[in-house]
Amino acid sequence: MSTTLQRRVVSLGGLRVGDGPAVLISGRVNLRGHGRADASAVLRDGAALVEPSRAEDLPAIAAHADGVVVGAAWTRDIPLVRAVAGLGLPVVVERRPSGSLEEWLGLADYCALENDGQVILCERGRLDLGLLRAAREASGRPVIADVSQDPGLSAAAVAAGADGLVVDGAGMREAQDAVTLVGALLRPEAPATLEESRQAIDRVDAALATLLERRAELAGVVQTLKPVGGFAGRDMARERALVARMARRAPELGEAGLAPIMNAVIEAGLRLSEERSARS
Repeated sequence: MSTTLQRRVVSLGGLRVGDGPAVLISGRVNLRGHGRADASAVLRDGAALVEPSRAEDLPAIAAHADGVVVGAAWTRDIPLVRAVAGLGLPVVVERRPSGSLEEWLGLADYCALENDGQVILCERGRLDLGLLRAAREASGRPVIADVSQDPGLSAAAVAAGADGLVVDGAGMREAQDAVTLVGALLRPEAPATLEESRQAIDRVDAALATLLERRAELAGVVQTLKPVGGFAGRDMARERALVARMARRAPELGEAGLAPIMNAVIEAGLRLSEERSARS
């Protein structure tokens, strides 16, 4: 098992995988599903990730792909694994069904020796998110989840620590929301440029807008349940207690900084509730 815990970053096309925001990876091609078709013809428009069918596919993959996949079904085909690892592209190592953490990380270490460490781990199929998290923590390597078969697992995968999601067009919206919203809440970022900083702010703002909308909806429900609703029914003691609890999570803002923010949030929710009541 790898014991190198320093966080690694792997460049995959224009994406940095392994640090900062989680990324979306689309365009995975499995040449094993194309029979004996010429790989150059299949890949003429390029692809992010390609899994070869045989060693003869590798020159075309080197010419047209951003990364090459060691597929879960053939992780024990050592001659092909060695050829893939020596191709000069980032290598995505899938865990074979029922494969152990030690076996998975050992194969990744083997590939890393052949290609200067440019290795990404990938959990696919019936995702074991606990194992995904353990692999990321134990190896320091980027770990991605292929959610093409079940985009509904996108949010859970990002919450478990996935550095990226592999997804097709049908699940792109759900995966994008997971990367943006869950990632903004749970993934620490250290942007180094103005553009990276603005992108990070955009992700946090998207998450904030989603939470504010949800809070307004819940506040509207509360207004229908209270004996006295609207502005007249405000409970100032509860609001002060709310701000105090929030300050424990946001000590830099503190109660003084949070109080006017939450007052504005609460008043916006009350106004929305009153407008809806007037329309009904």
